[in-house]
Amino acid sequence: MTTLTATPHPGEYLMFESDHERAHDQVTVAISQTLVAGQVIGKVTVGTPTVTASAVSGTGNGVLTLAGTPYVANCQPGIYKIVFIEPITNLGTFAVFDPFGVLVEKGFVGTAFSNQIAFTIADGATDFLAGDNFTITVTPGGTWGQVKALDTTATDGAALAAGILFSPVTTGGSATARGVITARACTVDGNKLTWPSGISAGNKATAIAQLAALGIIVRT
Repeated sequence: MTTLTATPHPGEYLMFESDHERAHDQVTVAISQTLVAGQVIGKVTVGTPTVTASAVSGTGNGVLTLAGTPYVANCQPGIYKIVFIEPITNLGTFAVFDPFGVLVEKGFVGTAFSNQIAFTIADGATDFLAGDNFTITVTPGGTWGQVKALDTTATDGAALAAGILFSPVTTGGSATARGVITARACTVDGNKLTWPSGISAGNKATAIAQLAALGIIVRT
């Protein structure tokens, strides 16, 4: 009798997510990867991205200053947009959108922002108005920011669990591909995740804790 094995369906590991756009990120999958839906992935941190900020576009003349290390966990290549939504005299609230237009978080003039990107906006002589905006461009360095199958022996950053692949992606030996990962704010079925072959119980527990730190709760 023939045995049929079903491949994992896109997103079938999801039990709950707070918001689809917030929970997922678009990513670049590294070369030489054969990944299935539900694959636990790591993110390459070798290499240094170049991060640059524009001057303000609008009425206000405050200044955006990048932090000493302007990229933090889950930073994505591309152009971030910082838009003022609630102007206040000598203050103001802004919204930060990732390169795919997804809201990252709100921030405030004079308070350091650190979520994917890190910076501070100082008040100027002329207050910001709603719609005033900055852009921050993140340009990859080498393979920085690419994802691959979790490998607990890797030395390029992929030893740390960084999310779960939403749908299958296969890359060749010379070309990357785009993919989508579940990156935060959800609960997943641990029985429907794909782990590295032969992963030890201890390493799996460590990876589950790393996912939990990102807001991905694994239930078994």
